[in-house]
Amino acid sequence: MRRAASCQQGEWSVKTPVLFAVFVAAIAVPAAAQVPAGTRLETAGALFGVRETVQQIDISPDGQRVVYVTPGPGRSSLALVATLNGGGEPSPAFATNGKPDRLDWCNFVTNDRVVCRISGVVNQAGVRIPFSRLLSVDIDGGNFAALGQQSSFYDTRLRQFDGDILDWLPDEDGAVLMAREYIPEGRSGTRLARTTDGLGVDRIDVRSKRATRIESAAKDADFFITDGRGNVRIKGFQPVRGATGQLADRVNYHYRLPDSKDWKPFSVVTDGKGLIPIAIEASSNSAYALQKLDGRYALYRVKLDGSVDTALVYKNDKVDVDNVVRIGRGAKVIGVTFAEEKRSVIYFDKTYGNLATALGKALPNLPKVGFVGSSADTNRLLIFAGSDADPGRYYVFDKSTRNLSEILLARPALEGVALSSVKPISYPASDGTAIPGYLTLPPGKADARGLPAVILPHGGPSARDEWGFDWMAQFLAHRGYAVLQPNYRGSAGFGDEWLKENGFKSWRTSIGDVVDAARWLVAEGIADPDKVSIVGWSYGGYAALQAGVIEPQRFKAIVAIAPVTDLAQLKQEARDYTNAKLIEEEIGSGAHIDEGSPQRNVDKLQAPVLMFHGDLDVNVNIAQARNMDAKLRAAGKDSTLVEYEGLEHSLVDSNVRAQMLDRIAAFLDANMNKQEGAK
Repeated sequence: MRRAASCQQGEWSVKTPVLFAVFVAAIAVPAAAQVPAGTRLETAGALFGVRETVQQIDISPDGQRVVYVTPGPGRSSLALVATLNGGGEPSPAFATNGKPDRLDWCNFVTNDRVVCRISGVVNQAGVRIPFSRLLSVDIDGGNFAALGQQSSFYDTRLRQFDGDILDWLPDEDGAVLMAREYIPEGRSGTRLARTTDGLGVDRIDVRSKRATRIESAAKDADFFITDGRGNVRIKGFQPVRGATGQLADRVNYHYRLPDSKDWKPFSVVTDGKGLIPIAIEASSNSAYALQKLDGRYALYRVKLDGSVDTALVYKNDKVDVDNVVRIGRGAKVIGVTFAEEKRSVIYFDKTYGNLATALGKALPNLPKVGFVGSSADTNRLLIFAGSDADPGRYYVFDKSTRNLSEILLARPALEGVALSSVKPISYPASDGTAIPGYLTLPPGKADARGLPAVILPHGGPSARDEWGFDWMAQFLAHRGYAVLQPNYRGSAGFGDEWLKENGFKSWRTSIGDVVDAARWLVAEGIADPDKVSIVGWSYGGYAALQAGVIEPQRFKAIVAIAPVTDLAQLKQEARDYTNAKLIEEEIGSGAHIDEGSPQRNVDKLQAPVLMFHGDLDVNVNIAQARNMDAKLRAAGKDSTLVEYEGLEHSLVDSNVRAQMLDRIAAFLDANMNKQEGAK
């Protein structure tokens, strides 16, 4: 098996005077939609811990409705459908309780029917197994239909993921193109047993569930890419190593000519090197692909005419290009995106480029503007706009009237709460390297000195922080802390030289950069040297613990959420999954296993430790935190572990997150007070 990686609208209001060719109209958000029922907001933890009101959103083909995933009480989620132009209160189309199924997204297929994906993790015989399922339902909640192959008692293997939507087929009424996982049956002595095996592609009517085979199921396919017009043009496959069943460290890509069923070689990608196709442009019969150039990903256009001629489209000399920007039901590519200090989009389509500029001027306090979706004719656009100190707002823009109407708030619980601006900074590492990061100071304290401070390293390690709203950083700043988020070496997005071997093999460099963030805060006078703590999630939790190992006097309190604590244990825990060999190679062997594992160096830790972990975590087994806690306690150290039953790596439960934040605040405050009392 494959291992998983690490509000409502109201009436349209009267137009205001034109602002840079965009009319802005505010729409009141009904109070009933602002916060999930049963959520109590008496504490700061509840204000910041409650999940976003809009976790995902889509607009109907006629542009008259939106469907969005919103949290219910605790870990539950709902898909709500709201009618624009004064359609009244939204109505539920689907819901999950989070035990274990979670609602990820819902998109319109027709004006009255949506497709949704649910996912979760189950524990079978001690092995945590992620799963996902696709389903279709009317917007009033009726006529439920599962879209994957029906399971059988005789299935020869577990069905983890039943498929993906490849193409929304905008020119067809109620059909989608779906990559579907087929599993053969193991019964003998009958011709009725299913024998189809592998990943295929079907055209599925989401009302009747009638399926037409487009691509025969194949065992040498892990995913497909279409051209947005219903044509499968590229497939990818990650082979296994001989008879071991372990995944190899490469992905093979093939493509086909227009009107052909034969597959031709496109590329082989090993260790991130090679052409990685990400989108197809039907009008030019070409693919957009990422490929390394001078150690950073750049965007290329590759002809799919038999020549595979490759031309550079865009590169950035500072950071990786990481994706293209698309719009419309056919997912037309309109630009390329990357993140330097702030995320940028270079638009290929001048119409959308000009519109983005006009929207930016019309919403000067919300510079993070993005196109989220559109009606079938692209006349109505669904838009997100936010900033560092604004969690974000959703708008509908009508091209014909130039009217921009606010319909939903991302985090209505924080309306009226003073939030902090986020400043991109850089600081010197011990070897003189400039490390980029983001500094968040308490609201109204832009020039404050001698503050209590928190270093907040991101997870991954091959990930990065970006400029914008961050609920954890904002919560800590709200509590009076200066918060520094370092993009330490080992972070992704800055090219191969920055990524190093990775944050495990090169842990000394990565963790050294994290510790140097604390040194800089003190040297600049921003932080009180006796009031610096560290908080991290996932690899960030590992970084928090390991920073306490190498600089035990630096941090007064350590908070680690779902942390890696032992590198050898991390390799061992992967043994039940098909990427075990890849995990083993990523982490490596040698002295760094002992030296870089907090669990093996508890004697060096001095600061009190507070950990949180869900027992269904697939990314990091809860045994990592349990063993760390046991060893700290055996060594006479101050350690507390809070376990959450039935929760995964991200702790998707508003009540749990609220309780966790309040407990973190009390823990940090108590240990700062201890330091004051010791003087």
